[in-house]
Amino acid sequence: MAQSALRILVLGASGYIGQCLVPRLVNEGHQVVAAARNVSWLEDQHWENVQCRQVDLLDSGSLEPLLNQCDIVYYLVHSMGDGADFIEREARCARHLRDGLKQYPVRHLVFLSALQSRGPSARSGHMLSRYQTAQILAESGVPLTELRAGIIVGAGSAAFEVMRDMVYNLPLLTPPRWVRSRTSPIALDDLLYYLAQFAFYSPKDHQVFEAAGPDVLSYQEQFHRFMAISGVHRPLVAIPLPVRWISVWFLHLITSVPPATAQALIQGIAHDLLPDASQLQQLFPRKLTTFDDAVRKTLEEEQHLAHPSDWGFDEHAHARWQPEYGYFPKQAGHTQNTTASTAALWQVINQVGGKEGFFFAGPLWATRALLDRLLGNRLPKGRPNRLWLQKGDKVDSWKVLIADPEKQLSLLFGMKAPGLGRLCFTLRDKGDYRKVDIRAWWHPHGFSGLLYWLVMFPAHLFIFRGMVRRVIQLAEQSGKKTSD
Repeated sequence: MAQSALRILVLGASGYIGQCLVPRLVNEGHQVVAAARNVSWLEDQHWENVQCRQVDLLDSGSLEPLLNQCDIVYYLVHSMGDGADFIEREARCARHLRDGLKQYPVRHLVFLSALQSRGPSARSGHMLSRYQTAQILAESGVPLTELRAGIIVGAGSAAFEVMRDMVYNLPLLTPPRWVRSRTSPIALDDLLYYLAQFAFYSPKDHQVFEAAGPDVLSYQEQFHRFMAISGVHRPLVAIPLPVRWISVWFLHLITSVPPATAQALIQGIAHDLLPDASQLQQLFPRKLTTFDDAVRKTLEEEQHLAHPSDWGFDEHAHARWQPEYGYFPKQAGHTQNTTASTAALWQVINQVGGKEGFFFAGPLWATRALLDRLLGNRLPKGRPNRLWLQKGDKVDSWKVLIADPEKQLSLLFGMKAPGLGRLCFTLRDKGDYRKVDIRAWWHPHGFSGLLYWLVMFPAHLFIFRGMVRRVIQLAEQSGKKTSD
């Protein structure tokens, strides 16, 4: 089949695979529509020749206008991080897409799924949801290609980042017995190659392919190889403790991978998952990347700042980034709704560092600054003598990374600590009300960075709740004065 530009809709474009696949499809000359719930994040990527659209698959009405304008749909949506009911949520999303495709059929639907255990009884919740999603999508009548993959080796892959965080953050590795399970990890580049090639594939019905790398390794062997390549060596002793509860708690403590994702990951590697990739290789012959080479490339990529748009593409943040920092950040914050206007809320938020300080728990902020002075780190004081903060402004020891009017103010952490962090004030206008979120994001540097976060976490829970309430109180008072 002659290769020509296609109109492609990528659902779940803000996810790990989606954000890598979109620019690849564009580079191959396709017309791409990137769709996700958070369209502002998509727009912040500044992808050239990409249309960004907001789609909530729990609302079927937001999907149908896009289906009428495309040849191929990539379905990269999952709900693992959305709570315990993710299986039902994924089924609802799949049904909405199925019903939409019955009205607006496309040439081809490509679904990135998960490897399945050979016995149904061994399927995890994640595996079951992926299996059910494929069955629902197949009912649309549109030719469906289901690509099943297991562990992906690439920057941002949950399985890879769990392994990386454990090696960098712990002096001794004591993972449970699931580390002995075997599988064939695949390099991110190889998986993206296969996905992009499916744009020119024309199945007549539901086709299932399994993706695999050239190496069959236990997770324990992957740990040893990672340590040999990174040069960070840790004793590794697998302990015979119950897999589910201790593993999820342990990973949530050590890494920043969401607990639901960690649970799905653990359940998925609790058994051998040995894919048969012969059919895929026969269709698209390719020299596959070895596990060692994939790790080397990933570590090279992680020397750069993760998600630079989150940092406002700031040169200072780039300069401070170190490859040992956690790829996924730890986070703590609070969200609350209010009827105050976005204008009033934004005016209050822009007072940060002035008379209101940081809005709540002033003595705690002063104590934290005192610790820096005791360590010989003299912190600057003050802020610009104007109402509206701008990118690059200094607010005490913080630097403004993003100042998006009535949407987000983001500050770069300037105190002395083992890691890199930012503080974000985010506003979302929901029509009848506004959603105010104040949140700290922290990329720990090794065990000391992780320990620092754990020590500060109780105070964070207390501080951010008070900050949000104070910002809302000031904004509501301002609105009341204006109306009077």
